[in-house]
Amino acid sequence: MIRKLPRICAFGGVLVFIALCFSCGSTKNAIYFSDLDSSRVKQIPATEFHEPLIQADDILSITVQTIDPSASLPVNQTGNPPSATASAVTGAVSGFLVDKNGYVELPMLGMIKVAGLNTMDAKEAVRAKAVKYYKNPTIQLRFANFKVTVLGEVAKPASYIVPNEKVSILDAISLAGDLTIYGKRQNIMLIRDYGTWKDVIRLDLGSSSLMASPYFYLKQNDVIYVEPNKAKVAANNAPKNQFITIILAVATLIVTAVRL
Repeated sequence: MIRKLPRICAFGGVLVFIALCFSCGSTKNAIYFSDLDSSRVKQIPATEFHEPLIQADDILSITVQTIDPSASLPVNQTGNPPSATASAVTGAVSGFLVDKNGYVELPMLGMIKVAGLNTMDAKEAVRAKAVKYYKNPTIQLRFANFKVTVLGEVAKPASYIVPNEKVSILDAISLAGDLTIYGKRQNIMLIRDYGTWKDVIRLDLGSSSLMASPYFYLKQNDVIYVEPNKAKVAANNAPKNQFITIILAVATLIVTAVRL
């Protein structure tokens, strides 16, 4: 029996070694832009930012400001204006809805075509209507529902309303509290809706080439999904693996005892 103990210990050591091999991972996989050399400056061509265009079903925050605030009060929307900071979507968003034909309807000013325009051009379209009723009006117009959704292995998965239009994938991940240690940084999924079809793009947060990608900046209603890595799968399977290990150890002891 004593002679068999070294064999049993050796077998147990093999099991421990295999478990360690599956549980250990490279720290490089958890680092953003790991291909950058910290000892020098690297210049990366910046991707071109294209202003998002207004689409049907977008919600716009529109206000008309004049010298006499009471004069433009009938034009301006009621309710609370959108928050000046990004926040998770928790309910209805205040603003003017762009209808299926691409028009927004403002009190007194009537129907204005805004679909296919960026916010600057849409502002001028509203101004062209407002000058017929007010002297030197100031127009404020922006998206009230510029929404991005971040799902999967992040600290705070949710849909977020963003107060500006120039939003990068890094901004969105930051809003969601960053990736967890279980997030697969080398295979981020970006889903972009074009109405009649969707684009599914894979992005690598470990490569600096991401900053030159045409998908670095997000569009409204983009969805980001962070897949779990092998460590998360292993953690979920840990109880099952522990049970199997115990069964194997017991079986080994029984077989060894029988052979004795």
